Amino acid sequence: MSEHDYEALGLVAGLEIHQQLDTETKLFCDCPTTLRDPAESDRRFERYLHPTKSELGELDDAALEESRVDREFEYLAYDTTCLVEEDDEPPRRVDSEAMATALEIATLLKMEPVDQAHVMRKLVIDGSNTAGFQRSMLAATDGVVQTDDGPVGINDLLLEEESAQRVAETDAGVRYSLDRLGIPLVEIGTRPDIRSPEQARETAEQIGMLLRSTGKVKRGLGTIRQDVNVSIAEGARVEIKGVQSLDDIDDIVRNEVHRQVELLDIADTLRERGGSVGDPQDVSSVFAETDSGVIGGALADGGVAHAVPLFGFDGLVGREILPDRRLGTEFADHAKRHGAGGIFHTDELPAYGVTEAEVATLCDAVGAGPDDAVALVADDPETAELAIDAVAGRAATAIEGVPEETRDALEGGTTRYLRPLPGAARMYPETDVPPVEPDASGIEPPELLTERVERYTTEHDLDPALAEQVAYSERMPLFERAVGMGVDPTLAAGTLESTVTELRRDGVPVEQLTDEQFEGVFDLLAAGELATEGVPDLLSALAEEPGLSAEAAAEQEGLGSAGRETVQEAVREVIERNDQQVREEGMGAFSALMGECMGALRGKADGDVVSDVLREEIQARA
Repeated sequence: MSEHDYEALGLVAGLEIHQQLDTETKLFCDCPTTLRDPAESDRRFERYLHPTKSELGELDDAALEESRVDREFEYLAYDTTCLVEEDDEPPRRVDSEAMATALEIATLLKMEPVDQAHVMRKLVIDGSNTAGFQRSMLAATDGVVQTDDGPVGINDLLLEEESAQRVAETDAGVRYSLDRLGIPLVEIGTRPDIRSPEQARETAEQIGMLLRSTGKVKRGLGTIRQDVNVSIAEGARVEIKGVQSLDDIDDIVRNEVHRQVELLDIADTLRERGGSVGDPQDVSSVFAETDSGVIGGALADGGVAHAVPLFGFDGLVGREILPDRRLGTEFADHAKRHGAGGIFHTDELPAYGVTEAEVATLCDAVGAGPDDAVALVADDPETAELAIDAVAGRAATAIEGVPEETRDALEGGTTRYLRPLPGAARMYPETDVPPVEPDASGIEPPELLTERVERYTTEHDLDPALAEQVAYSERMPLFERAVGMGVDPTLAAGTLESTVTELRRDGVPVEQLTDEQFEGVFDLLAAGELATEGVPDLLSALAEEPGLSAEAAAEQEGLGSAGRETVQEAVREVIERNDQQVREEGMGAFSALMGECMGALRGKADGDVVSDVLREEIQARA
């Protein structure tokens, strides 16, 4: 896929970054913000959700389409779940810690807090909130971040509640876990100032750095999500939801531009051909004797086969618009939204058990000629009807160009259709929570991570790459405490980053190590009771027994710091075993004997001490 001229195409992009805050309690109740294992759930309940009209009597298009999919939503509750989370009790006041953190972030983004924050309800009926809406409030406006390609304006910062976590698809619908529901979240929306994929990624990186600089945001997979809005001059605004990794943002923008360019070219071709979409028809009789397992199975179960003629679409339904995704894939995404497993179309037939004769009969049945295509759905009667209507609607949009829509980010930088773009009708005031007057007057901006990296290289003489690693790490506070204890900064940083990484690669369960255990290791190092070489073995022992203290593990593993006399004794034993080699090679035997000495001491002595003693003993013998 070749790179496009983004300026000539009129690329306009913006970001919405959603970041969970690391607060003690949730935004509208006193429940903890700790995630739970679904296996710990002690009860569950079910809900069906339906769209409601806004204050102006309007229904949101996205909510209306979602409501056409009949699904049951099941919720896993825990011993920490309260009535607010279950939507059986009104929300409480806005969490003050969450608001203070949101204002600190606003300060870093050079934003102006609003005079008064009013909680709004945002209609959401995909089951991710038990109430059928998400609570959100505007906290600050008018900020900016700098990029190499110029400033990118920050339009708004909202403080809102996180949705429930989807844990499984069920036969009846979707299962959610309530542990995540209500965790405070900031949503940061940029202005549409981004003009290239690279600038999109840099903007996200800058905002991410500022968020982590507070030290008050959650870390790990799923705690930060990026939505990307992309359009080109002749295309349409498309919102891409749920980009998990910064590494994917530039590819997402690049691929969406390519997709829109391809769709515009398809639309031009269809208009030249006089393309149109016919009426869906029942074509079950065409496949009465079919060998197709999918179609035959659907008919045998009392289902039907519905088809729609796509006049002028020949060769276009199978055209690739993204890697491994075709126009037909777009049609199938719409069919799947209504419960169908997918679609067949004549650009890929005969195949899948459908014969050439059946294709010819199908085309005759719906009045399709050699320049046309036919799309087909086989399923139960209701699903087949809804799905083929959805396919027909999407095909009609293909003649017009690029539809405005919300898409879901997939691995590899591609996307799929999710739902129509939401409109203003999905927002209305929350009457159960009083307004809040944000006050940022006492907030002191924290040290930025970029400033911390520079400080670590100058104050602690850390290698710049190691300084960046530890400054951006979740273990940065442990590094600060270790240095405060008197541990060598390079040793402390290397232990937390390089050593832990190496142990993880060796299969050691380092994720079980606690802050208290790391601090215990640093206590032993600072007191001279543990040799540097013993750190990996000690961490391994602690990881295997999470409840063990560092002092107990060091004693259990025999990892105390050996004195000089002990080192001399061990070194002399090694030299005695290799006396002839020492007399023949002198200092040339040093490297081979050094490893043997370290092995004999099993991490009880620092390498520098062992090295000094070994040199002295070799020189004495030589």
